[in-house]
Amino acid sequence: MTPTPAAAAAPPPARPASAAGRTGAAVATAATAGAVLVAPTAGSSRLATPAPAGAVTTARSGRFSRTPARLRLAATLGVLASLLVAVVGLGTGLAQSQALSAAADDTGQQVRALQVRNDLVAADATATNAFLVGGREPVEQRARYDDSLAAASGGLVAVAGADRGDAARLGAVSTGVTTYSGLVEQARANNRQGFPVGAAYLEAASQELRASALPGIDEVVTANDERVSDAFAVAGRAMLAMLALVVGIMALVAVQVWLARRTHRRLNGGLVIATVVLVVGGIVLSTSLSGGVQTANQVQDGAYARTVAVAHAYSLANDAKAMESFTLIKRGSGQAYEESYLDAVTQAEELLAGGGIDQQVVETFDAWRSTHDEIRGLDDGGDWDAAVALATSTEPDSPNAKFDAFGTAARDAVSADGTQADDALHDAARSSSRSAWIALLAGLLAAVGVAVGFSARLKEYR
Repeated sequence: MTPTPAAAAAPPPARPASAAGRTGAAVATAATAGAVLVAPTAGSSRLATPAPAGAVTTARSGRFSRTPARLRLAATLGVLASLLVAVVGLGTGLAQSQALSAAADDTGQQVRALQVRNDLVAADATATNAFLVGGREPVEQRARYDDSLAAASGGLVAVAGADRGDAARLGAVSTGVTTYSGLVEQARANNRQGFPVGAAYLEAASQELRASALPGIDEVVTANDERVSDAFAVAGRAMLAMLALVVGIMALVAVQVWLARRTHRRLNGGLVIATVVLVVGGIVLSTSLSGGVQTANQVQDGAYARTVAVAHAYSLANDAKAMESFTLIKRGSGQAYEESYLDAVTQAEELLAGGGIDQQVVETFDAWRSTHDEIRGLDDGGDWDAAVALATSTEPDSPNAKFDAFGTAARDAVSADGTQADDALHDAARSSSRSAWIALLAGLLAAVGVAVGFSARLKEYR
């Protein structure tokens, strides 16, 4: 009998996993997921709830992630404030220096132009006064006329060479002076021969001078006066730039206060040094700029104003003296010249009435002016010869001697005030230039100080 095959043996039942095994598997799984584990207590198989991914990193850096950025922003603000002071200080100081130098140069040009005008009208006054003597023209007056004309010609060259714009305005002046001198020579030649036409030539010469030569010089004088006024105005506006300096310093102080509160430290060495340097540079700059403004105002209202006033008064006095001579040359028909004399004298008196004019200039002018009444008294009384003799006399107490005293005082005053104005303006210009470079250096050093000060704080967050 064939035996029946035995049934296959069933597999043994699976053994339940131990608690330790289950815990190990859980740890492995959790570790793979990047969870935070908490060690299980005895008899416990619970796993701590896993934290979100990246939570640990966020928690660790959250305190510092915004502070470095703010520090960098504050550092940038401090550096920019320092550079603002540097750039504005340099630009403002140099601008004022250039304006003051320009004012000095234009003042010198103005004095030269006025001197040319005075030389021309002085030559005319000398020529008309000498004409009264007749054919016996004094050698001294002839030499004075020649000297005045030569000085005027040399002055024209100097004025034209100093400024191209002025040179263009003087084109017709040289031609007018040449025509004038030619007419004077014709007047002299006829006067020496006793021809009455000589007076007509002299009158034509004087009119030519005032119609062709003097207007061009007056244009130069007006243009220079405008340039001087503009230069003084630019120098005076320099103080407006101090606002930028104040803003820069305030910004740097604000940054320092913010940093002290942020870091709970009272002082930052770099910022303290930067602030001190910037304040010192600002004081130097502001002192220099305010000094430049003060100098500009003082010169404009003082030395420059006196120079122009006295020079114009001297020119008007020469005009008046020429008109006085023409009144006598016309012998009873010179009322128009007498009116011109009075008008010129009145204008000169008004100019000399200003404050600060050298008293000697005023006194010598008054002394000369008073002689006119005596001359007119003789002429109006019918003693023309006596009037001419008095007008042409060269005695120590004569009208000519008194006019020479006034002329000397006026020229000395113009020279002294012109030199004073030039020296003061150039000194102020040099001071402004030095302070400009000091402000630049202070601003750059302050910027370095800010960068160093913040660098130390930023290293703490690295």
